[in-house]
Amino acid sequence: MVFHMPSFVTYMLNEVISLKLYISADMEGISGIIDPSYIDPDRGKNYERGRRLMTHDVNAVIEAAVEFGATEILVADSHYKMSNLLIEELHPQATLLCGSPRNFSMMEGLDSSFDAALFVGYHARHGIPGVLSHTMSGVIKNLYVNGQVVGEFGFNAIYAALCGVPVCFVSGDDQIAQEAIELCPSISTAIVKRAVSRTSAACLSLSASARELKEKTKQALTSVPLLTPLGVKVPLELAIEFAHTGQAEMAAIVPGTEYRVGTTHVTFQAQDQYELYKVMRAMINLAGTVEFC
Repeated sequence: MVFHMPSFVTYMLNEVISLKLYISADMEGISGIIDPSYIDPDRGKNYERGRRLMTHDVNAVIEAAVEFGATEILVADSHYKMSNLLIEELHPQATLLCGSPRNFSMMEGLDSSFDAALFVGYHARHGIPGVLSHTMSGVIKNLYVNGQVVGEFGFNAIYAALCGVPVCFVSGDDQIAQEAIELCPSISTAIVKRAVSRTSAACLSLSASARELKEKTKQALTSVPLLTPLGVKVPLELAIEFAHTGQAEMAAIVPGTEYRVGTTHVTFQAQDQYELYKVMRAMINLAGTVEFC
């Protein structure tokens, strides 16, 4: 009897051998990290521990991807000054993109040649009771794309979608897992801690979190042939609600923006994901120069 392999399985095997993956790694959602002392390179007494924990989580994801069959992996260090991961301890199969400034920040280096994007160590958006929740910068109260409120996960998933790349995986606490599922119902989520407050969590042990990360990474990669990028309409309306009017007024210096007097909202019509990301960065950088007194 001749055994005929189902076409879907054949497709899966062929896809596995040539998977090209993009990993965007933030820090707040990493295993064991609970407060600013782990993530601040200037003042954090636990920052060096945080770097090791971040490298641990990223390595677990890379190891699972390599075991699955991925042949090319780009890791974008995506926290703060973007020089946190310990390259001397990073899995040798990955290439590390680090340092700043970068035109597209957390998503620098992503293009349509990638099969999927994975977000490691992400956190919930501002206003959600997740560990170290915020959106991009302390100046942002809410960030909207086409009228939908998004955090860093959503903003970066939209950028990836417009590059033609689906986001298949996110790791962090239970709050970012829920936020991601609401936007991308088919995403695989690795929950390494459960938020008790913004600076407290019930954390898995490192061995348990490594197992969770590896299991959910392989689950995510199995689903890649079935995924399609998030549906996004262009042009894109970017709207940022700032913490106070001084920040909004400063952000509105960017050409093409519109400041809604009587609010802290500034809007901009972006033609593509590249303009969306650059203008968002310009606005928050300008707003960050304004002191609150």
